[in-house]
Amino acid sequence: MNPPCIRHLVLAALLAVAATADAAERAVGISPWGPEDELGRLNLMTDDSRRAVLSRVAGGAVYDLSVDYFIGMPSWQAAGDPHYRMWMTHTPHGTRVDDPLGVGARMNEHVAYSGAAVSMYTHTGTHIDALVHFGLDGRVYNGFSAHEHLGDRGWRVAGAETIPPIVARGVLIDVARAKNVDMLPDNYRITREDLLDALARQSVALEEGDVVLIRTGRMQVFENAAAYMTNPPGLGLAAARFLVEEGGAMVVGADNLSFEAFPSELDTDYVPVHTYLLAEQGVPIIELVDLEALARDRVYEFAFVGGSLKLRGADAAPMRPIALPIVSAPEEE
Repeated sequence: MNPPCIRHLVLAALLAVAATADAAERAVGISPWGPEDELGRLNLMTDDSRRAVLSRVAGGAVYDLSVDYFIGMPSWQAAGDPHYRMWMTHTPHGTRVDDPLGVGARMNEHVAYSGAAVSMYTHTGTHIDALVHFGLDGRVYNGFSAHEHLGDRGWRVAGAETIPPIVARGVLIDVARAKNVDMLPDNYRITREDLLDALARQSVALEEGDVVLIRTGRMQVFENAAAYMTNPPGLGLAAARFLVEEGGAMVVGADNLSFEAFPSELDTDYVPVHTYLLAEQGVPIIELVDLEALARDRVYEFAFVGGSLKLRGADAAPMRPIALPIVSAPEEE
C-alpha cells in the first residue's frame, strides 16, 4: 500500500471518529418557552402577529395550496405505510336494496343517499408534521421521552391535536425559477446559496415567524405517482439551518413528498433534516404543498392561513392551507 493510500485511510478514520463524536453530542432541543411547552416555534405566532399580517391582505385572489386526495396518489407505500383508500359505504341503489335505516322502499326510492369512508397514512397529501414525528435517542423536542409519553393510542404530548390554526406571513422561495428550470433535477440538494439567490431575485427578505415554502417544481408531476416520488429534489441541512437560524422561520414546507433530499446527509451530521427541524429546533414541516399557482403569478409574500385536523396523539395531520396576497408593509418612520 503506497503512502497516499495510507493517508487517505487515516483521514477517513479520523473523520469517522469525529462524526461519531458529533452524533453523540446531538440532543433534542429544550424549549425556551418552558418545560411544558409542546408547540416549539409556533409560539412565535401571537395575536399581534396575526393581526399584522391580516391587516395587509389585499383582497381578491385566494390560492388553495392543498392537493387532491385520490386512489393511486403519491404516498409512502414503499415504506410499507397504507395507501390512500376511499370506498363507498352507501350508494343510492344499495340503500334501496338493503334499507339500512329501515325507512322503507318509498323513502329510499326518492332520497338518493351516498356515504363513503377513507383510510390513509397520516403523512398522505398536504399535511403538517407534528414535533413528535422525529426525535433523538428516544426523546422528542423539549425532552419528552417516548418511554413515558408514547402509548398504544399515540403520543400523550405534542400530538397533531396541539397544532393551532396557523395565521402568519408566508413566503414562497421559488428555487426552480431562480435556476431557470421548470423543475429541479432528481436528487438535487438545495443549498443555503440557492435560497439566498432566489430571495435576492424575488426582492424578498425573511422575517422571524414566517411560514417559508420552497418550490422545487416537482408538483407538476403529482398526478403521476411514480414520477413524483422517484428521486425527488429537496432541502439540504445547510439550507434548513439558514431558514431557521438566520431567517427566523416558524414553519417550513415544500412541494415534494419528503421535504429534504435523500439520502440524508448522515455522513456529516448523523441526523436527517427532519430531525434537525422537528426534534432540535421545534419547527413543524408542511409537505406536498401545491405552489404552482403562486409561482405562476409570482406571489412571493402572502398571508398563510392553515388549519390541520386535530388527530389526537398523531405525528402528522392533513391540512388545507390557503394563501392570501398582501400589500407591502408600511415603512417605519
